Amino acid sequence: MAFICATGKHRRPSRVKQATTRTVGVAALTTTGVIGTLATSALAAEPAAEQTGLTRALSVGDTVADRVGAQAAAQQQAAEAAAEQAAREKAEALAEKRAAEKAEKEREAEERAAREAERKRLNTYVSPIAGSYVSTGYRAGGAVWSSGTHTGVDFHAASGTAVRSVGSGTVVEAGWGGAYGNQIVIKMNDGTYTQYGHLSSIGVSVGQTVAPGQQIGLSGATGNVTGAHLHFEARTTAEYGSDIDPVAYLRAHGANV
Repeated sequence: MAFICATGKHRRPSRVKQATTRTVGVAALTTTGVIGTLATSALAAEPAAEQTGLTRALSVGDTVADRVGAQAAAQQQAAEAAAEQAAREKAEALAEKRAAEKAEKEREAEERAAREAERKRLNTYVSPIAGSYVSTGYRAGGAVWSSGTHTGVDFHAASGTAVRSVGSGTVVEAGWGGAYGNQIVIKMNDGTYTQYGHLSSIGVSVGQTVAPGQQIGLSGATGNVTGAHLHFEARTTAEYGSDIDPVAYLRAHGANV
């Protein structure tokens, strides 16, 4: 009894048939070399690395990385150079500041030294006649003096010898002084007074300030004298009768008499 499949209807092939069909297909492909051809074609169809652009991408990437690295290195070098420059400028500024401070201190020290030297100079006392000596002492007696005693000292000096202020002060009298002849009276900076008599010439005027050793006139023989010399007095006031020991006065102020 025969079975006939209905027209237009397909039935699922059996497993045996499917396996047989696959086997036949593979055999056929192997026999004809299709598999080998397909494999070869597939391998041949795979593009080369150069054709894909991979190598180019890597090359470009490396170049960019190199450039970025070089730029970073340059920036680092620039930053280090800027830091070094800033450090140098800071060091130079500090050195200049210290040098200026040192110069200022030296200038101040020089000014202090100059002021001290000037102070000492103004407080220095000298003999009224350089290189001279006392020929008649203080309080010497005799009829030649109206008071009966010598109110000052006489320094040996020929007429025309330079007469110096013994210290710093201001001239309070300059002119004729009777028995003293041409005289100068100076108020010293310490408040005492000095007198210079019998001058042949007066070289200062009232109100003028004088310094130690400054020439104020010339010795002579004007007034009540027996010969040329310098009469010198030290006083507590500008007036006659307030005299003190002139030699002790000069020595007390450091003058070599």
